[in-house]
Amino acid sequence: MADITRRLGWRHLRGAPTAHVRHHRSGRLVHDGPGLSFWYRALHAALSEVPVDDRELAMTFHARTSDFQDVAVQATVTYRIGDPALAAGRLDFSVDPDTGVWRGAPLEQLGTLLTETAQQHALDVLARTTLASALVDGVAAVRERVASGLAAEPRLPATGIEVVAVRVVALRPEPEVERALRTPAREQVQQEADRATYERRAVAVERERAIAENELASRIELARREEQLVDQRGTNARREAEEKAAADAVRAEAEAARTVRLADAEAARTVRLAEAEATRAVRLAGAEAQAAREVGEARARAQEAWLRVHADVDVRTLHALTGTRLAENLPRIGSVTVSPDVLTGLLTRLGGAEALPGDGPGAGGDPGAGPGSGPGTEPGGGPGAVPGSGPGAGPGDGPGSGPGGRPGAGPGGGPGVEPGRRA
Repeated sequence: MADITRRLGWRHLRGAPTAHVRHHRSGRLVHDGPGLSFWYRALHAALSEVPVDDRELAMTFHARTSDFQDVAVQATVTYRIGDPALAAGRLDFSVDPDTGVWRGAPLEQLGTLLTETAQQHALDVLARTTLASALVDGVAAVRERVASGLAAEPRLPATGIEVVAVRVVALRPEPEVERALRTPAREQVQQEADRATYERRAVAVERERAIAENELASRIELARREEQLVDQRGTNARREAEEKAAADAVRAEAEAARTVRLADAEAARTVRLAEAEATRAVRLAGAEAQAAREVGEARARAQEAWLRVHADVDVRTLHALTGTRLAENLPRIGSVTVSPDVLTGLLTRLGGAEALPGDGPGAGGDPGAGPGSGPGTEPGGGPGAVPGSGPGAGPGDGPGSGPGGRPGAGPGGGPGVEPGRRA
């Protein structure tokens, strides 16, 4: 469709390259050709626009074959307007000067003309053809007949129309007939499929049989190999047991020999240790006896010398030495508690000793007195006690003390305390 613009009562038309425009003014042709552009006045102009491009016309129609079966024909016709002036004279291609729109429907008229012409020739062909032949060769036959019929149609050149190509897309029967026609082919295809399935199953069975035979042969071979393996394992086990028994025998013999050697060595070592211990014990006993004998002799000589030294010493001097020695060996006295009984006894003894100085035989503290006196007293008295104690002391006591714990006195002799008293 051409583009039309308005300017101050004038109209300007701009056409397309595929549109042939014819402009008449007052019955006279002013402009004629495709792709024109010009000014005109709407009141004096008569315009027509003819498309000159190729156009496709699709058509579908029904036809009946010679065996009275209905078929649907789908075809396409390509055409063009070769003589625009002739077409504009035979069909109404005039356009509105203000809008550029066709006043009529010229393309619909061309479509109807072409469709009816093509349908007439297609029906003529199919009416003399059976359905089976139409479905097999009908497309080519219909295409050739429609193309030749349109080319021989006198009205088309007279209208300026040129047919470019004719294509028949399909010839299709009714759905029920089409299904019925498909059934034999479908059954045949199904039979082929079944036969292929049976053959495939037979091949599969044969292959399964071959596989089963191979598996059986493999199992037989495996059982034979397992038997050989069991025999070999038994042989290996026997050989291993024999080697182990021999190794155990060698190990036992070595262990027995080692045990015997260890026992012999231990017995020899025990004998040597016993002999050494016996020799050492004999030497030690001899040494101890010799030492004890020498110590006894030394003590005897010392006691004898001590007695010789103190034999002629005054009794008072011995008592003084005994007190001094006792004082040296007494423990530290922090406090002294004197009870009346102890004080009375001490005063009594002190008074008696002062009243009887140097009395005759039997008095305590005189030389040569009876038991418990000064030098030369019996064991347990003052100085001159039994050898083996300290100087003038009894066994286990302080210096010059007798068994009763009174230093330097016999039983009823010189100064001292009674047994069990604290001084």
